[in-house]
Amino acid sequence: MASKAVRSFGGVDFYVVDEIAVLRIDNPPVNAVSLSVRQGLVSGLAEAKNMSAKGVVILGAGRCFVAGSDLREFGQKLQTPELPDVIRAIETAPFPVVAAIHGVALGGGLELALGCDYRVAAAGTQLGLPEVSLGFIPGAGGTQRLPRLVGISKAISLICGASRISAQEGLALGMIDALATNDLLKSALTFLSTKPRRKRLIGDLKPPSDEPSQIDAAASQALKRSNGQANVAEAIRLVRAAAHGELENALADERAVFQRLRLSDEAFALRYLFFAERRAGTIDGLNLKNVTNPSIAGVIGGGTMGQGIVRAMLAAGFSVVLVEHNDAILTKAMNNIGATIQSKIDRGRLSHKEAQEWLGRLEGATDLAAVSKSDLVIEAVYEDMDVKKSLLQELGAILASDAVIATNTSYLDINEMSAALAHPDRVIGLHFFSPADVMKLLEIVRAGKTSDLTLAKGFKLARSLGKQPVVASVAEGFIGNRIYAAYRQRAELLVLDGANPQEVDRAATDFGFAMGPFAVADLSGLDIAWAMRKRQAAKRDPRARYVTIADTLCELQRLGRKSGKGWYDYTSGQGQADPEVDAIIELARKQANVKRQKFTPDTIQRQLLAAIINEAACVLEEGVAQRPSDIDVVLANGYGFPRWRGGPLYWTSKQDRDRLMADLASLEQAIGHGFIPGPVANTLTQLNAEREG
Repeated sequence: MASKAVRSFGGVDFYVVDEIAVLRIDNPPVNAVSLSVRQGLVSGLAEAKNMSAKGVVILGAGRCFVAGSDLREFGQKLQTPELPDVIRAIETAPFPVVAAIHGVALGGGLELALGCDYRVAAAGTQLGLPEVSLGFIPGAGGTQRLPRLVGISKAISLICGASRISAQEGLALGMIDALATNDLLKSALTFLSTKPRRKRLIGDLKPPSDEPSQIDAAASQALKRSNGQANVAEAIRLVRAAAHGELENALADERAVFQRLRLSDEAFALRYLFFAERRAGTIDGLNLKNVTNPSIAGVIGGGTMGQGIVRAMLAAGFSVVLVEHNDAILTKAMNNIGATIQSKIDRGRLSHKEAQEWLGRLEGATDLAAVSKSDLVIEAVYEDMDVKKSLLQELGAILASDAVIATNTSYLDINEMSAALAHPDRVIGLHFFSPADVMKLLEIVRAGKTSDLTLAKGFKLARSLGKQPVVASVAEGFIGNRIYAAYRQRAELLVLDGANPQEVDRAATDFGFAMGPFAVADLSGLDIAWAMRKRQAAKRDPRARYVTIADTLCELQRLGRKSGKGWYDYTSGQGQADPEVDAIIELARKQANVKRQKFTPDTIQRQLLAAIINEAACVLEEGVAQRPSDIDVVLANGYGFPRWRGGPLYWTSKQDRDRLMADLASLEQAIGHGFIPGPVANTLTQLNAEREG
């Protein structure tokens, strides 16, 4: 291919290959369509027009096409040319324009590609419009052009689900015109030149026909999944409008909605959380470039958590050895894993071929020696210090000295657990959240002697598993469970002092939590926290307020959903209030000599949040968390805190300070003896400094 010298238009390189102009976006790390890129594309198109180019190819330098817009611009007035201006320049150009896509084309990147006449993609490319997950909607034609290719119902599902699809699926849907067979640029040039290509504007197309019932079902599901968020409702309305064919009016409507929503409180909160998640996945000075993933991973313990970890590892392409202590338990665990994989096949999420490949990488064993060749072993056995110490010592004796030993403990002291090992530097906490193959959060716990290399391997694994890593130091419950314990304590005191569990749960979900604290306790199992309380009983100050209700429920074998009864009765399938629980609560109040109070939903909400905020400040002060935003990431990704509120500390930073101090004073009064006030004001100062930085 003959080419002319490269010229630069800001963030875009311009050169010519056989009378076809190539515009290469070069804006590392992800080629965001920032102002310089938008200016460069408009200038490059103008230059192509001046030289009477036969066509244009737009592609990205580095690891991807375009991963989206520059979100840092979204909180201020956008400068021209805006992305719709760029797409208008593409559509009005006298020559066909091809988007050559690799890596990812997300958000504004996919809208840019949809504005082109044709799209050629490399195998493995991911496509998506994630804007609703950031509080707004596609604002450069995504709600209008996508449905004209894939249909109304599919567009609603993709946009409102913030879904990513492969280039292969995009080809099947009509989003992609061809897959690259070799070099992406060469494939795009060949596509453009082998037969004459004419202009082809997606806006001129009519959406493929959809049954009204399909459209209604997709819309209903999207609204339900989002709890009726306004931006999702707007996206649905706009996608539906594509069926009427009034493109220009619909595009103007879309842009106006986008401009309004990008400046909403929810969008600011979600953008904050987006950048917080990126920061949480980094540690200053920690280099992952030369760190390799394990070739074989071992998982010890085939209970619910162990099975989830195995599935997560298999999905990420790892070979896994699962060890249990007898054949019966091992067989049950392996059968459960197989059944879950089969359910993925039944739902169309996994092919038979892929399932067989997964299972081909899984080995079961009852002899610990089966993991002796593993590069990484994760223990997920019973939450007992002696059991875990003994297991880690056995692993230390049979594994290579550079093999990583990870514990999935939720609460226990990893320093004590690893003290007797010859190489405690290769011990790390990998605290998965159940179900481990679904929940995104992974707390990476750095013990006192954990090496930088071991820590780097933990982060590398998290990325490979598609998890959101957050580093924590050793402490009871680490970040999330420690804060959640304070939240749960306040919830139980509210019940002891006069509220009922239903009122507390309803107040939490009305605030935006996925579930209330008592419904969560029933789902996870009351015996888990009970075991922790029994372990801590000897150290408990007898002067401190202690709620016995949950202990009584456990003694009666009301362990939650798994036993059919807990805080609620599940015998009918749905959690129902239970008079037996009411009687237990009344007896506890009588024994504690509590005069029952009435609480408004607002008071309940603010007291629950005060407990979270106070404990978060303590966690930060003690160095258990690196930064305030890490705490927001943990609560949003692992504990159902509403993402659209940005996390508890971000939410707190927006509250009236006098009212906040009053809430904290009420919290201190309610908890009584032993209450430790956290440095909340200092924490918020740190958060603001972090955001400004």
